[in-house]
Amino acid sequence: MIHNTIRPLGTRCLTLNEALVVVVRSLIGFFTLLIFARMLGKQQISQLTFFDYVLGITIGSIAATLSVDLTSRAWPHWVGLATWSAAVLALQFISFRYKPADRYLTGEPAIIMINGQIMEDTMRKLRYTTSDLLEQLRDKNVFDLNQVGFAVLETNGKLSVLLKPEYQPVTPNDLNITSSNGGLSDELIFNGMVIEENLARAGVDRIWLEQQLRAQGISSSDDVFLAGYDADSGSLYIDRYKDNLSYKENSE
Repeated sequence: MIHNTIRPLGTRCLTLNEALVVVVRSLIGFFTLLIFARMLGKQQISQLTFFDYVLGITIGSIAATLSVDLTSRAWPHWVGLATWSAAVLALQFISFRYKPADRYLTGEPAIIMINGQIMEDTMRKLRYTTSDLLEQLRDKNVFDLNQVGFAVLETNGKLSVLLKPEYQPVTPNDLNITSSNGGLSDELIFNGMVIEENLARAGVDRIWLEQQLRAQGISSSDDVFLAGYDADSGSLYIDRYKDNLSYKENSE
């Protein structure tokens, strides 16, 4: 009788000790993830690429194992969690600094439709089905493919749609005004680097670009974070590293 009474007590103590260990390890994993998440920056779920999504699942799985896997020490799991988070942070830095690396890691937007015509070869390369296209067009309230001027598949899988001018809200067609098709802007400068292939595609050259920069008081492309040019409308967008903006933050 004494022996049978002692065993449940021992089991109960062991269970309480395990629960305490799980609580402590869970708190460690929680605050570690909180710190790493703040370091990795703010990004909405809808903006995540598939690669980002997989990385997030992996990091979360490591944190869960850190919390409840009592058959191994917490230290190796924490090292793994820190390593994966550091790798993500390094990839973010590389993608931000170098356009080719960003293109390789996250891919590039792809034009799926042009003036109502479907680009079958592009869809085949991306393994993007017609059902996916039609579903996302309906999500944009587009039921007639003839209305589509451009449809671009973004790196996060979302579809951006530009309707033909005559089908846009309050269109020039409603006012009996003839207008040309809208175009897509090309990145001429990214992170201070001039993209030569986009200059040629936009039909401009370095001399023209330098003249445009000087007209806005910019002496070198090194001072430009991003410059985009729409050849159809002739619109040039320039964002400097040091924007001439002043604001007062509310300290309350």
